[in-house]
Amino acid sequence: MSTVLELDRRHAWHPYTQHAQERDPIVISRARDASLFDEEGREILDLISSWWTCGHGHSHPEINKALCTQANNFEHAMFAGFTHRPAAELSARLAQILPGTLNRVFFSDNGSTAIEVALKLSYQYWRNQGEERRLRFLAFDGGYHGDTFGAMAVGKGSGFFSLFDELMFKVTALPFPDTWRGDDEIAAKEAIALEALDRELADGGIDISAMIIEPLLQGAGGMRMCRPEFLRLVTERVQAAGIPVIYDEVATGFGRTGTMFALEQAGVIPDIICLSKALTSGYMPMSVTVAKDEIFEHFLGDDFGRALAHGHSFTANPLACAVALRSLELFDEEHTLKKIAAISAQHERFLDERETSDNVIRLRCLGSILAFDLKDAGEGYKSGTSEFLRDYFLRRGLNIRPLGSTVYLMPPYCTTENELERAYSGILDGLAELGGATSP
Repeated sequence: MSTVLELDRRHAWHPYTQHAQERDPIVISRARDASLFDEEGREILDLISSWWTCGHGHSHPEINKALCTQANNFEHAMFAGFTHRPAAELSARLAQILPGTLNRVFFSDNGSTAIEVALKLSYQYWRNQGEERRLRFLAFDGGYHGDTFGAMAVGKGSGFFSLFDELMFKVTALPFPDTWRGDDEIAAKEAIALEALDRELADGGIDISAMIIEPLLQGAGGMRMCRPEFLRLVTERVQAAGIPVIYDEVATGFGRTGTMFALEQAGVIPDIICLSKALTSGYMPMSVTVAKDEIFEHFLGDDFGRALAHGHSFTANPLACAVALRSLELFDEEHTLKKIAAISAQHERFLDERETSDNVIRLRCLGSILAFDLKDAGEGYKSGTSEFLRDYFLRRGLNIRPLGSTVYLMPPYCTTENELERAYSGILDGLAELGGATSP
């Protein structure tokens, strides 16, 4: 056993891991483009972008340069009472590429904390106006927004957090009309969801603080996708009632769905948006909660009690800001959205060939994301089926981690056509092995 594994086994506590059962983790020693490499030099294609973070590819030379340049200037300065060029320029750049008056950027350090900021912000928005009844949030069934307590509360419909139910604030989860290729029932499902929403808004939503939505894609909930038109109708209804809408684009932001932000496909503007993961192309822990000017203005006044009293030690870390700025520049320099369109087209061709398969159902694609469900597979995040396939894919040099019965790809944008074909081949072989393993 390597020294790294010895130390890891003795001291490290890994996320979403039952250490009494889990096999030893793979020691990664380097990475480049779409590939990870272990201690023995074995290549593993990172086909889920290391939990959806890696955008332009691992160890991108231009992002490396930006990181080193900033490190040679200074690594960090507290953001209360101070500012610096990377944070100011990144704030301005985000405001420029986001629509409408989404101009006020609050920095934190991961997706969950970005959600916490949005929830606190929307609650205090009402309290600053003397509204004390608004103690409830709306969300969607199956939604996941992170693992901190506020994020768990609005994500309790995901099924991950039942242990903590009695500690959470009040959230109403509405039905989510997920859809796929050939879904003949989508209109009826959307009508049911909109009727449920209308019931919640019938009295003007007088006790509702905000609604939080993963636009177009529920990621951890199983890559469940909805139509842009449905997203638009929900957002317009909620905003018409005067209730802020929060978009959780932690997973969908920065090209994942084929546009820079998923909101572009629905043609609507939320009141608050949360971004992380690919913001720094996976390099540095950082997130932002961006609010409309109209929201920000309700926090101004002569009383500190009106201010958002929230912060993090590493708020607006200059290294992360510099990396994020360079990542945004690369979208133009490397024509990244065109790369994503090419990946999407290749995904669609692969799904075309699976239409008549008898072991997969609910085929779907959105931007760089491909997903389908296994027919008659066991349920649960760590089901035996998902673990079997994960291990098989790793043996084939593929980092693909099924979400229960859902197999999906979300590759870095630099992934080549040949690399995707390797992934497709591995998936098909894995499904064949699964059939053999489960047959009588």
